[in-house]
Amino acid sequence: MPSLSATGPAPEAGLAHDASSTRPQVVAAHRGTFRALRSRPFRLYFAGQVASASGTFLQQTAIGWLVLQLTHSAGSLGLVLAVGGIPSLLFGPWGGAIADRMDLRRLLLITQTLSAALAGLLWALAAAGHASVPAIMAINVAAGVVSIADSPARQAFVSALVPPDDLASAISLNGVVMNGARVVGPALAGALIVTAGTTPCFAVNAVSYLAVIVALIFVRPISSGRRPAAASGVVAALQYARGRQQLWLPLTMMALVGLLAFNFSVLLPVLASDTLHGGGGTYSLLSTMLSIGSVAGSLAVGLIRHPRRPYLAAAAAAFGAGLALTALAPGVATAAAALLVTGVAAFCFVTLCSTTLQLHASPAFRGRIVAIWVLVYIGTTPIGSILTGWIVAAGGPRAALWVGAASCLVAAAIALRVHTPPHPDAALTDLA
Repeated sequence: MPSLSATGPAPEAGLAHDASSTRPQVVAAHRGTFRALRSRPFRLYFAGQVASASGTFLQQTAIGWLVLQLTHSAGSLGLVLAVGGIPSLLFGPWGGAIADRMDLRRLLLITQTLSAALAGLLWALAAAGHASVPAIMAINVAAGVVSIADSPARQAFVSALVPPDDLASAISLNGVVMNGARVVGPALAGALIVTAGTTPCFAVNAVSYLAVIVALIFVRPISSGRRPAAASGVVAALQYARGRQQLWLPLTMMALVGLLAFNFSVLLPVLASDTLHGGGGTYSLLSTMLSIGSVAGSLAVGLIRHPRRPYLAAAAAAFGAGLALTALAPGVATAAAALLVTGVAAFCFVTLCSTTLQLHASPAFRGRIVAIWVLVYIGTTPIGSILTGWIVAAGGPRAALWVGAASCLVAAAIALRVHTPPHPDAALTDLA
């Protein structure tokens, strides 16, 4: 559950003025990864996210365990988890159009309330003994429909809660919440499943939504939240992005890297079992090291006020180097260390791309640009997982890691070599 609305000045002309006329004061006052927490609206939202994100990953873990108990089939589990992503994959960019036409705070109150209701329904079905696989799939699809508008709204809303100079910090802290929740949620789920079963996990998640809903009730964005009337549709947003290097470059890089490098759910189990000849403990160690690195990477980006094109190139190259080191690792210890480095670089890259898009997208287009970002980041995962599966079957996980490393290096080369003329109405046109 990430993010927040459109901030005061348009991030093209307005950001340039802020970065130049107030630079001495800004540099002195805006240091530190946690500087976004000085904003009371962001603090409220951040606190709600900490509780809700952990609940979300807790429920995902519990659903996996429950479906395996009901079906004893990994294929059924994969189907249950996949159906929830279909609505966003098909209609995600149009959710951004909804976000661009509505007050983001009001929209989030609606989507988070619906999400809480769906979580409560799953809790009630599980408590009554009626949480069948078809029922779980139906709830996952419904949640996917809600996320069509919820995801871009959450991503776009963060820019209304902090000054532009603190946006990198805010996005990095959101990344810390999400990546930390990937560790905390499953750990808490494991403890609850062992002691009380899966039903309490669904109860905890349903209640956790209250933290975000209460936060949204009390949040008052630092900007008015009023944005120019949205220009027509998704095609207009694609045309808008195509004409601006600071938008199409991170989208292109993320599409390439997301397709071939962000497939750890496919790679790590095979790497742990077949290549490193380990068991569940080995897989858990590798996943944990990657997660720790992702938290560190998200925190590191918070030190940067404005992302630049060389930063994107460096992060992509470092991500590729981490994957290459993992492919070369001869044993469990070296693979774990390489994955720690990989996690740092990977989520530096992700957070830099996201920050760049939100800083430079006009408020009238921000929801749709973020929706396109979600599509290229998350939407490429199913296709990438299939491609990675084929590569693993043909050449093993090390081959797939090398392919991912190559995609990162190609993305870095694009960032370093591709230049476009500055757009006439943008003061911060180049990321250099």
